[in-house]
Amino acid sequence: MDIENTIKVMLKGAADHTDIEEIKAKLKKVDEENRPLRIKLGLDPSAPDIHLGHAVVLRKMKQLQDLGNEVTIIIGDFTGMIGDPTGKSKTRKQLTKEQVEENALTYQKQIFKILDPEKTTVRYNSEWLGKMKFRDVIELCSKCTVARILERDDFQKRYTNNQPIAVHEFFYPLMQAYDSVAIKADLEMGGTDQTFNVLMGRNIQKDYGQDSQITLFMPLLEGIDGLEKMSKSLGNYIGINEDANTMFEKVMKIPDNMIIKYYNLCTDIHPDDVAKIEARLNKGENPRDVKMELASEITRLYHSEEETKQAKEHFTMAFQKQEAPEDIEEIKFENNILDTLLKTKKCTSKAELKRLFEQGGIKVEGEKVVDYQKLNNIDKDIVIQIGKGSFFKIIR
Repeated sequence: MDIENTIKVMLKGAADHTDIEEIKAKLKKVDEENRPLRIKLGLDPSAPDIHLGHAVVLRKMKQLQDLGNEVTIIIGDFTGMIGDPTGKSKTRKQLTKEQVEENALTYQKQIFKILDPEKTTVRYNSEWLGKMKFRDVIELCSKCTVARILERDDFQKRYTNNQPIAVHEFFYPLMQAYDSVAIKADLEMGGTDQTFNVLMGRNIQKDYGQDSQITLFMPLLEGIDGLEKMSKSLGNYIGINEDANTMFEKVMKIPDNMIIKYYNLCTDIHPDDVAKIEARLNKGENPRDVKMELASEITRLYHSEEETKQAKEHFTMAFQKQEAPEDIEEIKFENNILDTLLKTKKCTSKAELKRLFEQGGIKVEGEKVVDYQKLNNIDKDIVIQIGKGSFFKIIR
């Protein structure tokens, strides 16, 4: 194992981590035992649609897999029936066994778009948690004080505000920590919002006579608005299942000051090469050109080389030259122009479409049209541009 390079790759973009000397000692011990690093990630199967924000930790794990290490994904089918209380102001609704299993299968389909299946083991924590006797549960609970549990911001706020906390919620971080004991994890990863849970795993391992895992926390990724955490509900997300054109287009929308962060968190580019890209920007290179490279880099992680090339050509033609692409999507005219344009899914309501027309945000054959009702009587095929670069051919 090249320990120095492993640490360099490991810490690229990281928000926090175990002391470097401890990381070195862990890697040296693993190397001496002639085995790969056992990397743990727990997934609470309650929201199975993965976007680039969720993928930050998975990408880091893939980078470490490429260096010869192994990943264990723990699907929290047992803990998922409690629900992670992190960041919640009230007790979460418990998922049924069937819901958990369905979400878990969806997760697995998505994570293997990123992780190497041959270097990944998927396990369900019901394997060990479901077999615990009550004596075992009591022993686990004895490893942590109520004061320690109440250090969590979410519990502390609810306790201070006299909001109810169910006893079973206290079990979640303990159960998640015991997962590390069950698989003898060397490294656990998570987002910064999982700091309490992951550090609990370090403590519990020690109590069960194991070496404590090292930890690595990845920052939360801002969405394409560059302001809020990437979220599907906010509409600022880039889904890993989105088509190549949409993915490329969305990456090009990120603010220039987010380029390096996206390189660090959303690509597998080596940190030395990211430093060179940052130097180019600092020397005054056009951020748009660097962002084009970034969009290609991210898109090819989830799509073929050919699809990525076509997405770049599509963007160049539609957005930079403001011309309709050759593979323009065709929409059959139905009822009226508003009903027809809703089928493009570029707007969610007729009211939004009307505002876009009034603001000059829709062009027909290259000309702005403010009075949308004139388009209800068209008797030929037309090309409509919605916003900056979305083209559609309306077929009569």
